[in-house]
Amino acid sequence: PNSTLGVTFDDQTTFSLSANTRIVVNEFVYSEGGQNNAASFAVGVGTAAFVASLVAKTGTMKITTPVATLGIRGTTGVIDVPQGTAAAGTEEPRVKLYPDTDGHVGQIEVFNLQGGPLGTLNQGSTAYALQPGAGGRMQAVPFQIPPQEAARDRGVLQRLFAAHNIGRRMTRERQRARGFNRQRFNRNQRGGERQQGRGNGFRRERR
Repeated sequence: PNSTLGVTFDDQTTFSLSANTRIVVNEFVYSEGGQNNAASFAVGVGTAAFVASLVAKTGTMKITTPVATLGIRGTTGVIDVPQGTAAAGTEEPRVKLYPDTDGHVGQIEVFNLQGGPLGTLNQGSTAYALQPGAGGRMQAVPFQIPPQEAARDRGVLQRLFAAHNIGRRMTRERQRARGFNRQRFNRNQRGGERQQGRGNGFRRERR
């Protein structure tokens, strides 16, 4: 009931999940300097906070909910998906945009499940409620984040940024270890080639 989970990906994108939150990683492709970086996540239920990093800056990143799809443009956000969202009369999902730790504010674009644009968040501490409108069509309705909810989000963001810092450090250490192992492998390969060359009749001339 009081659990949390921090997850950091190789591009340093981080999620912080509150208790009883479910996400699915549908796609994650990242290569440093790559041209086809892409990530796709689905938040099925619960509260998921995220810091988007290099995939969103060098490729495409999207997050889907049961009622809408979000295009993430390098930013920090919180997504609330109440239990039973698909049922009529239940509390609507909410999408909130917050500043990064350095004060930078990115952008979240909101689309319906058919790809039609519903709105864009580009100012810090702003939010949409996702709810059906005329004819049952989904709409993104701006709303003022209540003080109690804003206080809760501050705690969620503190956990998110703490997880992000730990995850970034672990990612850098893993990348350094990969680079060291790659260099050692290359040195071993070159050494093996030299030994093989000498055994095949090559000789070094001294001048």
